[in-house]
Amino acid sequence: MKGETSWISHCFDDMSKEIGGLDSFSELIDEGNKETTTVSVDLILPDDLLERILAFLPIASIFRAGSVCRRWHEIVSSKRFLWNFSNVLSQKPWYFMFTSSDEPVGYAYDPILRKWYGIELPCIQTPNWFIASSCGLVCFMDNDSRSELHVCNPVTKHCKKLEDPPGLKFPDYSALSISVNRTSHNYTVSVVKSKQVPGNFFQWDLSIHIYDSETRMWATSLTEVLTGWRGGDESVICDGILYFLIYSAGGGTPENRHGLVTYSLSGRSSPLLRSFIPVPGPLTCGRLMNLKEKLVVVGGMGKQDRPDIIKGIGIWVLEGRNWNEVARMPHKYFQGFGELDDVFASSGTDDLIYIQSYGAPALLVFDMNQKLWKWAQKCPVSKKFPLQLFTGFCFEPRLEFAP
Repeated sequence: MKGETSWISHCFDDMSKEIGGLDSFSELIDEGNKETTTVSVDLILPDDLLERILAFLPIASIFRAGSVCRRWHEIVSSKRFLWNFSNVLSQKPWYFMFTSSDEPVGYAYDPILRKWYGIELPCIQTPNWFIASSCGLVCFMDNDSRSELHVCNPVTKHCKKLEDPPGLKFPDYSALSISVNRTSHNYTVSVVKSKQVPGNFFQWDLSIHIYDSETRMWATSLTEVLTGWRGGDESVICDGILYFLIYSAGGGTPENRHGLVTYSLSGRSSPLLRSFIPVPGPLTCGRLMNLKEKLVVVGGMGKQDRPDIIKGIGIWVLEGRNWNEVARMPHKYFQGFGELDDVFASSGTDDLIYIQSYGAPALLVFDMNQKLWKWAQKCPVSKKFPLQLFTGFCFEPRLEFAP
């Protein structure tokens, strides 16, 4: 709290003319330490000034401040404070890393302070659940029936269970995505389900189901049979368009194992393969993310003679129907992961992209604005056994959004 006290001292000094009576926060502390006189900040600062000071604290400190006293708790929980907080400082996206293969426990990384915080996630039961995030909200879906869905704010712990989505029960593949409207705070959840047609390996039933938080209802937007392609587990919503990867169901070359299709949430376009966009070269895996309403793909680049073997990692942004290469991971960072599998975890939002190997807790951060690669501060966890897996997800730490 020493750093926070000195910061409040600076804020108090700037506002001393408005408050009057004391020249500095230090003098206030000195006065409070005298046996004859006890002066509390609460008795001097009106609510609006105290709100302005608290709004500049790091988000992790907001919760500690809320434990000081009842008045501070009421302030940091008020709608006015949440609005002020969201407009004072822009919080960079955090990354939550699971540190157990069985329990949904782990640490959240703050890239501004370069600190890890131990937080508990509500609703989710195991780390292998499907996870999608947007603008402070995170959506969880179970990995068994693919029917249990929760939307929560991982910082405030506010959580809501959604009705079961319609469509196929126990699909072979599912892709989850969520999009939050920053103005209205309404959100849309999308689930893409894919199941093999019985007795036909090359044909796959695919359906898209959309949940609207305003109406609190699901709608099945599309059902279609794909030939030669199947759905997967990667999808994202950007600017009202649902993007998801499809995978070759056999018969294709290794260079054409992945494809991207688009679906307008308002236009209800069909059939899907008419919107097919080839991925940028042979990929060992692809991770989709929304960065400022632009579709970004982080992909493992396959070797020329062995497209299924990873040789590096690239980042591309979709411009129209064409891919623009943003960056390639420098070889020293690629080597820094040790043995990087052909598949890896990656997610991002705003200007940051996080990349993590499943086999180690090392976390790499790429800044899209500065085109800068940087290792995150070491996570306070170590690998306990050879087959231990690590994964995680990116989310915006926001207080004002609730499901």
